[in-house]
Order: sequence, then structure tokens, then C-alpha cells
Amino acid sequence: MHVADYVWYITVGLLLALLAFDVFVIGRRPHEPTTRESATAIAFYVGLAVVFGLGVWWFSGGEYAGQFFAGWLTEYSLSVDNLFIFLIIMSRFGVPRKYQQTALLVGIILALVFRGVFIAVGAAAINEFSWIFYIFGAFLVYTAVHMAKEGMNDDDDFKENAMIRFAKKRLNATDEYNGVKLTVKQNGKRLVTPMALVIIALGTTDLLFALDSIPAIYGLTQEPFLVFTANVFALMGLRQLYFLLGDLLRRLVYLSLGLSVILVFIGVKLVLHAMHVNELPFINGGHHIDWAPEIPIWFSLGFIVVTLAVTTVLSLLKSRSMRAAEAKQAQEQPELHPKEF
Repeated sequence: MHVADYVWYITVGLLLALLAFDVFVIGRRPHEPTTRESATAIAFYVGLAVVFGLGVWWFSGGEYAGQFFAGWLTEYSLSVDNLFIFLIIMSRFGVPRKYQQTALLVGIILALVFRGVFIAVGAAAINEFSWIFYIFGAFLVYTAVHMAKEGMNDDDDFKENAMIRFAKKRLNATDEYNGVKLTVKQNGKRLVTPMALVIIALGTTDLLFALDSIPAIYGLTQEPFLVFTANVFALMGLRQLYFLLGDLLRRLVYLSLGLSVILVFIGVKLVLHAMHVNELPFINGGHHIDWAPEIPIWFSLGFIVVTLAVTTVLSLLKSRSMRAAEAKQAQEQPELHPKEF
């Protein structure tokens, strides 16, 4: 796929302009977005991604359009899983609802920066070393197993990472929020607010998720232009999605398991691709392994769509049965009268 320099400049410029509008116009006032505001923004960003994908189809063909849509859906799903972690972080730090929009905005910007760095590093590694696909594939399978195990636990098992623990221990912090400011001056001493710790938590979480997401999308396309745009579109509207979904995020109980299946699939796809272009001397004498199949992008896209659909349906059914069981248990709970004490 040949992308002229001016197309890169225009695309990056337009996407940065959209981000700047979201940051400096929509997000300038700390508030909790309304349902209408959130739904409108999400519809706009999703529609924009679909139009962009159709544009890729028109100018470069269905193969590259399929790569974009598969990458975008995978990255969007991983980003939704990110939102669940963000929800836990906001809850743990007791972030007021009206300040959560600002915290999420900063978290998304950090995610975009980290992913941009890893996209560049990944593209350089792929161009120089074909064996990097073996490492990417093995890492995705490991990540999938780890994600599946975490998906079986609830949010009470969430552990703060080393960076958060270090910040809590070493930084002079106050328990009171000062709007969305990161520091406050009390008794002549500069202290960090809980918002600063929230930003550190979101940033380090973004860094860890970027390590997972970039190998995943490189398993679907090796075109840096598609990798970059799929990631940017996957991050757009996440802030509004966080407020629109609300409790629904907690109802997607099988999301991590579904994503694990997708990551295993992409990991296997990467290993097969690595075998197909193999140059390692201790594997098949340094020759390509011709029998290793290349999984077509149409199959990958269909697998991702079906897996996400099944995961969502099963999650909602499971959540409904759990709520029904809780309601039944509450009805069967005997009412205690004062004389029973």
C-alpha cells in the first residue's frame, strides 16, 4: 500500500485537529456529559471511522479496507476493556463525576502518545527483523492467557502497579481534590492532589495496554498508515463511551475472555506468518516454511466480528441471569422485625 507523504500530512493534521477540538472546545469545562452529548459524539466518531474505511476500499481495494476494519475493531474492543480498568481506577480514587471527563481525556491523550511511539518502534523492527513476528505471536498468546485469568476475577482483585505504589509512597499528597489541578499549596507546602495520582494510574495503565495492542494490530496489517489510523479512531469517543455505557461496562462479564480468544487467534496468525517468511537458521535451515498457511484478512475480520458478537450476547445473558438471581435472593430474604433482635 503506497501512501503519499501529503496524504500522511493531511490525515495526521485532520485527526490532530479533531483531537484539539475535543480537548480545547468540548472538554474545556469539567462536567459529566449528558446521554445525548455522549451518543452524538460516539455516532460521529464511529461514522467517521466507517467512512474512512470505505475510503480505503475505494482508493486501495478491499484487502486493505478489510485490514483497517479488522484492526479498528480489535483496537476498539481492547480500548473498551481499558475503560473497565479506568472505571475501577476512578472508583478507587473516588474521582468526582464532574472531574472524570478531564481525567479520561488526559488518559486518552497519553494512550495516543504511547501507541504512536510503539507503532514507530514496531514498524522499524518489522522492516529489519522478520523473526519479530515470532516474538509478537508468543507475547500475544501469553497476554491472552493472562487476560483470561484476570477475566475470571472481579474488580476486588485489581492490583495497583509499582508506579502507583511508588507515587503514593514518595509524593507528598493530600486527600482533597483541587478541581482538576494536580497540585495544591497548603500551609506553605506544595502537595499533589489525588488527581495527579489518577493521571499516573491512567498513564501507566495506558502504557501496559499499548504493549498488548500494537502487536495485535500488526498481526492484522503491517501497513503503518492503517495501524496508526485504526488506533486513533479506536481512541476517539472513548471518553463519551465511558459515560454512555456506565454500568453496562460491568455487565460485559465475558469481554476479557472474548478478547483472549481474539488475541490467541492473532498470535497464531503471527506465528504462521513468521514461519511463512522464516529466515532463522535454526528453523527449517533458514528457509521459508511453504506449508505454513497465510490466514486471509476476510477470515480474520469475520472471526473477530463473530467472537465479539457472541461475547456480547453471552455477557448480557449472564448479567441478566445474575441480576435475576440477586433479585430472587433479596425477595426470599426474611424480613427482620424489631422483636427478633
